[in-house]
Formats: sequence, structure tokens, C-alpha cells
Amino acid sequence: MKNIVIAGGTKGIGAEITSRILKNGDRCFVYAREQHDLPDHENLVFNSIDFALSGDGLPGLPEQVDALVYCPGSINLAPFHRIKLNAFEDEFRINVLGAVKCIQACLPALKKAESPSVVLFSTVAVQTGMPFHSSISSAKGAIEGLTRSLAAEYASSGIRFNAIAPSLTDTPLASKLLSSPEKREASAKRHPLGRFANPGDIAAAALFLISQESSFVSGQIWGIDGGIGNLRMV
Repeated sequence: MKNIVIAGGTKGIGAEITSRILKNGDRCFVYAREQHDLPDHENLVFNSIDFALSGDGLPGLPEQVDALVYCPGSINLAPFHRIKLNAFEDEFRINVLGAVKCIQACLPALKKAESPSVVLFSTVAVQTGMPFHSSISSAKGAIEGLTRSLAAEYASSGIRFNAIAPSLTDTPLASKLLSSPEKREASAKRHPLGRFANPGDIAAAALFLISQESSFVSGQIWGIDGGIGNLRMV
């Protein structure tokens, strides 16, 4: 049985990852502000924590951590000239500093695992310029740099670092962008595959990256985006 730490594993993509890991019979240590709809389960350990706040360490970590998945994120889309500086700071705090906090807390336990893996989350908007994404793209761009840097630094320790860069996904975080049939249709049409992502699409990629099947994969930014990041349809 593996010990998997999931930060933000109670809603959207994080909740789907948690559910799939539990079905696989592994143990989940979930850290989030609230437990929300996560079921009581003998292999689920929940700790309340707000990654937007400062502070070191994670309470209740197991002695060995086989994988860490950091899911907390934000969507703050607005014209650049209207975004206050503190909005950039907030995006950086939850997306980057929260990830740094988690990784540093888990490192000693990750080093005890046989093939440890860390999965972070970026966005398709980092590598594909999109209007109104300046604050989130700045923060997630830092995540991509952090991923590659740590993959190089800890390669000799056997710890793999990868990031997933999704496009729009049907989660509570994106509810305002998918709040009407017209918005959903327009969002689907922007993707070459003709639909936006669901949490299962992204969770499947995360589970692959923490599995032994991906033991030769590190330092990668994996676009799970329905083709919107690379394809232009004519």
C-alpha cells in the first residue's frame, strides 16, 4: 500500500484523484481547508490547512511518502490594467509558495520511498499566450520552472518531478466560465477535440505520473488540453 499526499484533494480534479487512489487501495493523506464531500474511508486521512497562509510543515505526514500531488489553484481572469498587485501576490502565494511548502515538508519522507513522484499543476496558458491570463500565467510559469529545476536537483535521489498543464476543466473553480449552455458550447468549440476537459481526464494523467509506469519520466510539462495548446484547425 502506497502513501499518497494530495494537497487540495477535496474538490474538482483533486477530489477525482483522491477517489481513484482510494479505489486502487492506496492510502491518501489529504490537506485542504475543508473536507467537503470526501467520504469517510479507512485509507483516508484528512488535515485542515489553508495553503494561502504562511507557515511551515504539514501535520500528520506518514514516515514514508510515495507521491505528492499539489492541486490548489486559482482562476483570476481580468484585463491586465485592472488587476491589483495584491492579486498577483495572491496567485503566487497559493500556486507557488504553497507548492514549495508542501514539497519541502514531504522531502524527507519522499526520499524513503522506492520510486517517489511529485506532480504539480500548470496551465495551457503559460506556453500558449491567452488574453486576461497575466496573473495566473505568471504564477504557473513559476511552477513550470520549479518543476524542471527540482527534477534536475533531485534526479540523483530518484525523486521525479512533473507538471500537468490542463486547459479549461469542468470543475467548481471554472464554474463561472461554464455557467451557461452558450459558454459551454463556445468553450468546447475552442478545443480542436471539440470539448473541454472533465476532472477524470486530468486525474488519469496524474495517476500515470505517480505510478511505476512513468518511472522514466521526469522534468516534463504535460499538456492535457484537447489540442488547444499546439493545434490550429483550418
